[in-house]
Amino acid sequence: MKLEDKVALVTGGTRGIGKAIVLDFIKEGAKIAFFYKESTMLANKLVKEIKNKGREILALKTDVSDFDNTIDSVNKIVNIFGKIDIVVNNAGILGSNTIMTMTKQDWDRIINTNLTGVFNVTKASVLFLIKQKSGAIINISSIVTSRPLIGQSHYISSKAGIIGFTRAIAMEVARYGITVNAISPGFIETDMSNSVPHKIKEDTVRLIPLGRVGNPEEVAKLVTFLACDNARYITGQVITIDGGLSLV
Repeated sequence: MKLEDKVALVTGGTRGIGKAIVLDFIKEGAKIAFFYKESTMLANKLVKEIKNKGREILALKTDVSDFDNTIDSVNKIVNIFGKIDIVVNNAGILGSNTIMTMTKQDWDRIINTNLTGVFNVTKASVLFLIKQKSGAIINISSIVTSRPLIGQSHYISSKAGIIGFTRAIAMEVARYGITVNAISPGFIETDMSNSVPHKIKEDTVRLIPLGRVGNPEEVAKLVTFLACDNARYITGQVITIDGGLSLV
């Protein structure tokens, strides 16, 4: 198994891409801690599913936009599992407001979760990775950074910020044997993408060279590869998984 004896943290782990990552990591032998903010029922259901397979999993209700809450949760993971090897910054929320209608609260809500949350989780965990002189950090960005949609300037800014953050931190921690990469998914079948208006979704699918939306499991397989030892020479990269949409 690719991740045997590894301890992984996945934020936003109860649904969509995050849940697919949790399940693929478990399949590859990792011990898992995942953060969730609101979906206690879904979190408990996932924990039960994994424990029934005889695997180790920890669910922590955590608001990644809250620095102190994040620090406390990461410390709990280390206290329970003894270490962290892999950090996946997946938690994110979507909004739709043009600059004319967007409020300061709309802006802050998206930026604080999607971008500041990545800082908080990385800051909370990176010293543990540095101490052991190994680790992998994978951040989930989005294709919208290069193919923007109207009404998503706050969301796009947060995802573009993740790319800059990924490259900067990759430079800082490479000397400690830590890799930092970002994944830029295109149209993936999740609850979040299902909130996109049907007409926009139809028009986008027509543009995708492979002729379909992606599924969370395909993204999870890429995350697993970047987290395993076979990817130890890949860092500071942004890898797109979009069915060829970025080609058109």
